[in-house]
Amino acid sequence: MPANDELRQFLRTRRGRVDPADVGLPPGDGPRRVPGLRREELARLAGVSVDYYVRLEQGRATGASEDVLDAVARALQLDDDERTHLFDLARPTRTRRKARTARPQRVRPGVLVLLENLPTPAFVLGRRLDVLATNRMARALLCDFDARPVKDRNHARWVFLDPAARELYVDWEAIARDNVANLRMDAGRHPDDPELSALVGELSVKSPEFAGWWADHDVLRRTHGTKRYHHPIVGEMTVGYEALPLPDDPEQTLFVYTVEPRSTSAQAMELLASWTLETSAEAQDRQET
Repeated sequence: MPANDELRQFLRTRRGRVDPADVGLPPGDGPRRVPGLRREELARLAGVSVDYYVRLEQGRATGASEDVLDAVARALQLDDDERTHLFDLARPTRTRRKARTARPQRVRPGVLVLLENLPTPAFVLGRRLDVLATNRMARALLCDFDARPVKDRNHARWVFLDPAARELYVDWEAIARDNVANLRMDAGRHPDDPELSALVGELSVKSPEFAGWWADHDVLRRTHGTKRYHHPIVGEMTVGYEALPLPDDPEQTLFVYTVEPRSTSAQAMELLASWTLETSAEAQDRQET
């Protein structure tokens, strides 16, 4: 989708989510044909002319200043991730240049050693939610991405197309929506990424849920949170996670999972660790015999 179409649809969906009463506007003379703010109302709140805002929403206002974009973001009550996405869409030249020169992502050997020495599940995600590296515990909790074809080592493709993921995540819909919002964030940064376009096209065709949520234009950059699992081996488990961008490549993110000490989730994690050691030993024995 062209960048100006992305900007237009993003701004329209954000306008539609702002209740005029929440920004101090009177109810008006009658019912609104569509929910949210009208263009002229948003322009007034942002302190720009209606003509200029219309051109901005249509992708025809080149070189929008940071002050103007900040004013529009405030009028739309955007959060930090949405504000970043707005800037990416309104100023696509810089992101396009980066996308053309981007190289395939590789995880540094030192990070691989760190992963394997962590006692809890940990993995590295790159652009497009590609799974770049996992440790033993992550493979046991989530999926053995290393055993999959390279194309299928993608978190979003796994979440939407693998029935096992739907069974694993207690809150599958919330997790799936977050994946869509993450991909939207990537699309704003890399509008000319052909692999991302192909992934979005594939998921839109194969998953009605993905297609519907993609049209919402929500964006998200994960930093921390909790997830609930129903693991086929160890049962129920609630984990916290921290998402840490790697210093030498901010588009590689290290995810580290933790559990509350002395909780039932901690017991389940210990059981999972024991199970992975047993299965690893059995596999080693089979190789030696």
